[in-house]
Amino acid sequence: MAVNYIYPDQEVVRNYDKCISCRACERQCANEAHEYIAEENKVVSDDMKCVNCHRCVSICPTRALKIIPADHDFKKNTSWKKKDIYEVYKQADSGGVLLSSMGNPNEFPLYLDKMLLNASQVTNPSIDPLREPMETRVYLGAKTQNTARGSDGKIIANSTPRLKLSLPVMFSAMSYGSISYNAHESLARAAEELGIYYNTGEGGLHEDFYPYGANTIVQVASGRFGVHRQYLDAAAAIEIKMGQGAKPGIGGHLPGTKVGEDVSRTRMIPVGSDAISPAPHHDIYSIEDLRQLVFSLKEATAYKKPVIVKIAAVHNVAAIASGIARSGADIVAIDGFRGGTGAAPTRIRDNVGIPIETALAQVDERLRSEGIRDNVSVVAAGSVRNAADVVKAIALGADAVYIGTAALLALGCHLCRTCNLGKCNWGIATQVPELVRRLNPDVGYKRLVNLMTAWKHEIEEMMGGMGINSIEALRGNRLMLRGVGLTDVELRMLGIKHAGESA
Repeated sequence: MAVNYIYPDQEVVRNYDKCISCRACERQCANEAHEYIAEENKVVSDDMKCVNCHRCVSICPTRALKIIPADHDFKKNTSWKKKDIYEVYKQADSGGVLLSSMGNPNEFPLYLDKMLLNASQVTNPSIDPLREPMETRVYLGAKTQNTARGSDGKIIANSTPRLKLSLPVMFSAMSYGSISYNAHESLARAAEELGIYYNTGEGGLHEDFYPYGANTIVQVASGRFGVHRQYLDAAAAIEIKMGQGAKPGIGGHLPGTKVGEDVSRTRMIPVGSDAISPAPHHDIYSIEDLRQLVFSLKEATAYKKPVIVKIAAVHNVAAIASGIARSGADIVAIDGFRGGTGAAPTRIRDNVGIPIETALAQVDERLRSEGIRDNVSVVAAGSVRNAADVVKAIALGADAVYIGTAALLALGCHLCRTCNLGKCNWGIATQVPELVRRLNPDVGYKRLVNLMTAWKHEIEEMMGGMGINSIEALRGNRLMLRGVGLTDVELRMLGIKHAGESA
């Protein structure tokens, strides 16, 4: 039926004056978008199969290729864009739920882009990070409330277990299965070299990565995939995943096509079976239930590891975070609605949740007003893109941030948003052996180290410009932020003043 035809979003443009028919594009495209016509000694492209991953563009030796947006569109209609019409066609044809990857692309406000940082001048001089010490190290976990001393006057160490980070950034949860072995290796090695942490996601911990346990956060999600005693013992911290920003209120799904021998053994499920996480933990229906799991995990690991609870940013997130802080958890991670994932129902990804900026500000304010801010650390996630975003998030109240998409971009991701297909041409979101090999972990981990090293320098420069020499002094210091183009309600929720407004 003609109505089934959907014009591609992009077109592959080939300059035949430059093309030498080397067929590199044909060999490299996992989606088979290029085909060699021997009779004509010519390579042609099928726009319908192209996912705009830029692999062919990047490897073409003569720069003969480019991918451009298709200008084909329907008659102009304010209510019905091309995307809306095509989605109706797809669902009318299949009866299925639409899936999407890599975060919300819609034009909602990016509040981090509408905030400016303050700078010091005369009375509070700036600090030169090249010549004066800057403290980017942070500790995540409950802070010691009272200092006890023994009869000899020496301080008695009574602090709870905490995570020590060389800079306030960690690699967020991405499971083995959703991303490749080589991607996980890159993240683990980079975390170890940098003195930070990476998160296994809900897919268990591959046996080869147990040596990186001192820099590993393991996740306990509703499906309990790969969770066992050795898994918990191997980690530096344990994260209970209650929700995530890309799909608040629902569970997860790893297609059986991605569950090969290694993934099967790591997740403890049969080869080729779909890994489906239920929406709720079936043993958690209240903060009291959550508290039981928190202390069960602490008991299982001899109270040696901090426990994180990860939640999605939703409208009552401040009250939820307050309950988590009282549950015995050491860290609460909040994931905003722009958070990425390998596959989420499109309608959920694009319409459920709230921005991390407003959630973070409200949580910090609530915990401070209740006098329990030091009982728990706060980690922010959901489209943290650069060092300035890190600084602004901390000024809004975070102790540290998680990054996911930024880390994958450093590994070579081109954000083509087809992770759910399992044919990632860059060796990241795939389990196909010949594609996985395209990501060299020796190169990948070094790129991650370079990225974090650059961010650390930029964080130090920005803090120095504010006259601040430690992350602790920046945390929740909203006097360092000013809004631009925000409404009075938005400014009030964020707890900041407008640019030009005095303190």
